[in-house]
Amino acid sequence: MDASRSRTRTHARRPVVSGWACWVSPVCSLGLVAGCSASGSSGGEAATRQAAQPAAVAQADDLENAYQRVIKDVLPSVVQIQTGSELGSGVVYDDKGHIVTNAHVVGDTRTFQVTTANSRDALAATLVYSYPEQDLAVIRLDRPPSGLRPATFGDSAKVEVGQIVLAMGSPLGLSSSVTQGIVSATGRTVSEGSEGGGTGATIANMVQTSAAINPGNSGGALVNLDGQVIGIPTLAATDPGLGDSAAPGIGFAIPASMVRTVADQIVKDGRVTDSGRAALGITGRTYADAEFRPAGVAVVEVRDGGAADKAGIEVGDVITGLGDTVITTMTSLAEALAEARPGERTTVTLTRDGGQQTVEVTLGEQ
Repeated sequence: MDASRSRTRTHARRPVVSGWACWVSPVCSLGLVAGCSASGSSGGEAATRQAAQPAAVAQADDLENAYQRVIKDVLPSVVQIQTGSELGSGVVYDDKGHIVTNAHVVGDTRTFQVTTANSRDALAATLVYSYPEQDLAVIRLDRPPSGLRPATFGDSAKVEVGQIVLAMGSPLGLSSSVTQGIVSATGRTVSEGSEGGGTGATIANMVQTSAAINPGNSGGALVNLDGQVIGIPTLAATDPGLGDSAAPGIGFAIPASMVRTVADQIVKDGRVTDSGRAALGITGRTYADAEFRPAGVAVVEVRDGGAADKAGIEVGDVITGLGDTVITTMTSLAEALAEARPGERTTVTLTRDGGQQTVEVTLGEQ
């Protein structure tokens, strides 16, 4: 999937509920129907099937109990955030009232109304800091209630494809909603759109999941069956072939390790002091060739003392490669940088005055 086709699923407007129609799918029994057997099958085979029934039912009960235990433990840590007429989700980070969410959920707002699991009325909250580059933000309750339950964040390195996960939040304003799926992939680099309130950020190492991520889920929790938050649901893929409507079962969450890194700095220092994100120190635009095809990034500004400036990159150069990665658009450059680290030495391939050259660069920090 082309990551540039992903877009942010922003906070949702409060829905007008009138005449809800619920579509309920039938529940399929995991046990075999008593007395059904193939013609001529031996009594031993029938007995084996009958013996398997209790085991299958027990496994189903165990899984159901695991779901319910996790929901009971974690859902109280997931809150609803209201910014004017729109809604999003957040996760209680500590008992001092800090709540982590998406930057695109808070937008330009500085004060919020937050509904927690143990509050009958909405509580006032204030923005601590928003970091759009990683689409994360921290807000703080003005008067944290007693019994506030912080979530437990897991180890991103232990997240594996195939793990069962639950997404918790307020999709379409329906608070305390839960969907389920699996971890579909890890290590995805995804670029948000800037439309619909998105930050336009390029985020590395995201967790891909089949759990439904809908407007309003942003900022909530993606949770494993150990009751640990392994990510913050942020994006859902869109399919241009379907008119940019959501592609079912393809959602993305910011990994818990990055959430902790950013949130810890914001809680301690009131801002992000060490982004861990590599930068060239330029302002650029996508360059199109004579046939109007994306062919690189044209440099329109070079930051004094930045990585590009030190490497001799100039305004007017067209960057066509970073290391072994071919660069054709601003998005492809952002994705390549998202997978690098500050201080890393690499090469930049560029064209200048009709000729191609390669320069060595030590990447800076965003």
